[in-house]
Amino acid sequence: MILITGASSGLGASLAKLYAEQDNIAITGRNAERLEQVAGSIKQPNTAYVCDLSDEQSVIHLFDSLPTTPNMIIHCAGSGYFGPIENQSIAQIKQLLDNNITSAVLMLRETVKRYKDQAVTVVIVMSTAALAAKAEESTYCATKWAVKGLVESVRLELKTSPMKLIAVYPGGMDTGFWPTSGKQANTNNFMSATEAATMLKQALQASEHGYISDITITRG
Repeated sequence: MILITGASSGLGASLAKLYAEQDNIAITGRNAERLEQVAGSIKQPNTAYVCDLSDEQSVIHLFDSLPTTPNMIIHCAGSGYFGPIENQSIAQIKQLLDNNITSAVLMLRETVKRYKDQAVTVVIVMSTAALAAKAEESTYCATKWAVKGLVESVRLELKTSPMKLIAVYPGGMDTGFWPTSGKQANTNNFMSATEAATMLKQALQASEHGYISDITITRG
């Protein structure tokens, strides 16, 4: 079974549709209506959970509800909020920190607590904003840099564990992310979520003795 977070839209939804062609999947997201639409568009049986990953009890309940141990977890949940630093509101900043950092910490903490002695592949999707500073994306970059630090630090803790932790850095995608981000962007030359999902799924193919630990998906 594969668990995909942030599956109510964008990359997460596209990954859910691709993986459902060959695997049993469980999907989660904050928006119940959109999550139900994605679940309904998938032909194979799937399980959908409405979940706020920034809430500890919600995360625990999600993992308690899974019918079996997932062989892969793909964490796509997150949000964007842009603009000059002096114009960013406290409420939006706190929401961004919860959606991007707290959710990743709690999800990864629960995963490691339960499965660190098992061969579970954990994929953390971030952004190329975790690799380079960008003007008017200061707080967004800060959250992604924080998650990158989280991933690299937990990797050191898992050195003797069969669990694999994979970092993914996708570039610009033409998704519903932008209209609510506070930033005007010309997305005509951006990747579609389906394109990015297809490339990521291919890159996640592992051999008996190797796998790709860091994946950057750059738009052309």
